[in-house]
Amino acid sequence: MKVSIEVNGRPVTEEVPDRTLLVHFLRDTAGFTGTNIGCDTTSCGACTVLLDGESVKSCTVLAAQADGHAVTTVEGLAEPDGSLHPVQRAFREQHGLQCGFCTPGMIMASVSLLNDNPKPTRDEVRAGLEGNLCRCTGYHNIVSAVIDASGQEVDR
Repeated sequence: MKVSIEVNGRPVTEEVPDRTLLVHFLRDTAGFTGTNIGCDTTSCGACTVLLDGESVKSCTVLAAQADGHAVTTVEGLAEPDGSLHPVQRAFREQHGLQCGFCTPGMIMASVSLLNDNPKPTRDEVRAGLEGNLCRCTGYHNIVSAVIDASGQEVDR
C-alpha cells in the first residue's frame, strides 16, 4: 500500500505492507530513529509522537491510518538552527532523563500536555504523563522539566 505522511514537515511517500505500524514507518522507512520501540503493546509510551498535533503511541497506529496526516517526532521539535524546543531544553536543564530510553516519548507527551494545559500543576503533569513509563528517574525531575517548560517556577 502506498502511504504518504508528512513527517517533521517533510513529505514521505513509500510503499509499505498494509500492517506496517507507524513506529516502524517512522524508524525504518522515514529514518527518524528518535522514536523508540519499547513494548509494542501501548503500555510504555516510548514510541509517543504527535499525529496532527495529538499525542499517540505509534506502536498501535498503522501507517495507513496516518496516511495524509502530519507526524511530529522528537527530531522535529528543534528549530532549524538547532536550538532546542522549550521542553527539550527543560528536560536537559532539570535532569529529566537518565538512561534516555523513555525520553523521546516523554518529551512528545509533555509537548502535547502543555498544548492542552499550558500551566499544569505537578499533579496534573503526573496524571497527564501516566501512560509513559520511566524505570530510572522516579518522575520527579521529569515533572520539574514540564513545569519549567511551562514557564512556571520549579519548586524543589
